[in-house]
Amino acid sequence: SALALIRSQPSQYLVANFLGKKYVLTPRDVLTVPRIRDVKVGDVLALDTIHELGSREYTLRGNPAISPSLVKVEATVIEHTKARMESKFKKKRRKGYRKTIKSKHPYTRIRIGDFVFPLSPPSLDTSLTASMLP
Repeated sequence: SALALIRSQPSQYLVANFLGKKYVLTPRDVLTVPRIRDVKVGDVLALDTIHELGSREYTLRGNPAISPSLVKVEATVIEHTKARMESKFKKKRRKGYRKTIKSKHPYTRIRIGDFVFPLSPPSLDTSLTASMLP
């Protein structure tokens, strides 16, 4: 099956939906996303919405997503941090109004874990398409 071919490759990637955005991820990547309020450092999150799974030679695409029973990916929260100081300067001409606004945007950093493929995956749905790149 296509999943066995991808599993046999030395490196894999996936396209996952996380907080409303799609990211291309590989194992042990560090992802910086806008602050997630409900998690603490060390919490483990599961990526459920995976749209594409592939390697250098093979690709498995879901329609619209791959079943979570085919591949399991976990992400660990590393830290909550802030961006560098950003300054905005506002003014109104000829009125004497000048104002500087400084802010730091909060972010959460997440480390992507290894991709885990179950040893006996269920049969592939008809909604999945496999393609071999030339």
